[in-house]
Amino acid sequence: MPTNARVAMLLKKFQKHTIGKNIFHLFYSTALSSSLNAASLIILANYLQSYYYGMFSVALAFAMIMGYLTDSGLNSIVLREGSKKDVDLSVLISSYLKVRIILLAVSFICGFAIIHFSNSWNKEFILTSYFLIIPMVLGLTLQSIGTIFFQMIERMHYCGLIRIVASVCLVLTLSAGLIFNLNHLFICTLYGLSYLAAGVFGIYKVRQYVQIRMKSSFHKGLLRNIGSFSLGGLLFVILPHLGPLIIGKTLTLSEVGIFAVAYRIPQALQQIPFIVAGAYYPVLFRAFNNNQLEEHLHKNITLIKLIALAGIAITVPLFAKPEAVIHLLFGEMWIAASFPLKILSLMVTLQAINIALADGLTTRGLQSYRTVIQAIAIITGMYLYIQFSNSYGIAGAAIAGASIEGIALLGFWISNPSRWIIAKKALFPYLIFFALCTSGINLFTDSHSFIVFMIQILLLVLVIFIDKEMKGMILGVLIRVLNRWKAKETQGG
Repeated sequence: MPTNARVAMLLKKFQKHTIGKNIFHLFYSTALSSSLNAASLIILANYLQSYYYGMFSVALAFAMIMGYLTDSGLNSIVLREGSKKDVDLSVLISSYLKVRIILLAVSFICGFAIIHFSNSWNKEFILTSYFLIIPMVLGLTLQSIGTIFFQMIERMHYCGLIRIVASVCLVLTLSAGLIFNLNHLFICTLYGLSYLAAGVFGIYKVRQYVQIRMKSSFHKGLLRNIGSFSLGGLLFVILPHLGPLIIGKTLTLSEVGIFAVAYRIPQALQQIPFIVAGAYYPVLFRAFNNNQLEEHLHKNITLIKLIALAGIAITVPLFAKPEAVIHLLFGEMWIAASFPLKILSLMVTLQAINIALADGLTTRGLQSYRTVIQAIAIITGMYLYIQFSNSYGIAGAAIAGASIEGIALLGFWISNPSRWIIAKKALFPYLIFFALCTSGINLFTDSHSFIVFMIQILLLVLVIFIDKEMKGMILGVLIRVLNRWKAKETQGG
């Protein structure tokens, strides 16, 4: 192939999508994959008894932590290095894979040592952990390499495709397990193998874009500030799984199962606001690395607004009607999870805002501040989970989970040098609106649930149109869509 033609082909191959396109691709893929994941959780909850579902939930928490231990904050470093000019993507990804392989081995050794030490009395749990964790952690490692590569080159539809493959495999394998009435060990194995299949697919897609050469030179930029990023990545992963791990020691496994059912719903739905954060993350890195500080601040404020609106839109129905949600998804046998769900629904909005604030710190070179705040949240969270679950049971554990996110939010905001600009333009107005929504639901939902819910939706729309920036963005998107539709109509005519 002539040199000019090859260069043109590569430029087209790595042409970046707009933020809007990336959000669109991530939205439909995350909506589909989250729906399928929710379906798989419903299948499991209805198939397994609360005891075995609690055991599965604790093993799953270990699997997710060990899976992200294989990353140790490297994802953010890869995005940082990939946003720089003249970077060799083949060398960068090959170096990334080498480090991930080493971290995978360390993760398995340390993780299983902790499992054996902390659960030596429960051989059944240890066996369950092996069957679930080995294929799942390997799959998470390979998936992560694929998704971070496509996030780096801003081709988010491939990130979504990898997630969809994992979710489809999950539903198919679990359905097969139920049809053949397999025991919980085989079910856990099938769960892990679904992630492994998606991971292999992700690596296959990456190799279509760049060569992965294990003998290539090492990209030394991966080691810059790796300590802070590694610790921050570890703490970020531990935080959402802290609840099942801690209350496994203070409550019975049946109670852990009930908490897990309530916890999984907001945990799955929070992926929707994370879509917006994922699309903005490489953009924020690029703005700061090119010394565009005003642009970075503007994008960060926009991200906070968008992600707060998405979080509030998800929280309102969960907070208003948790019984209906639990009954619809899991049936009457899990209705005890409804009150914990009501409390935990607050986490969706708080955690959404937290990720926007934390990404603002990381992308402007303040990862150490993010790490310190996460460490404080972890230490505080352990204390709150132990004390509240001992005193108030499952409801206390839910209160602890929501409280941790509030503490983290305060810390991330205080650590930002532009804290007062962010507070005035985004944080305070949207938090006040969020407080009014939840307070209104608590006061009036029991007697006029439908009317209150409709008022909440109308208020959400009103907030969007009061905010000039949000109004401009939405109207801009609608105008572009309308113009494209008119252009197609004209061509068709």
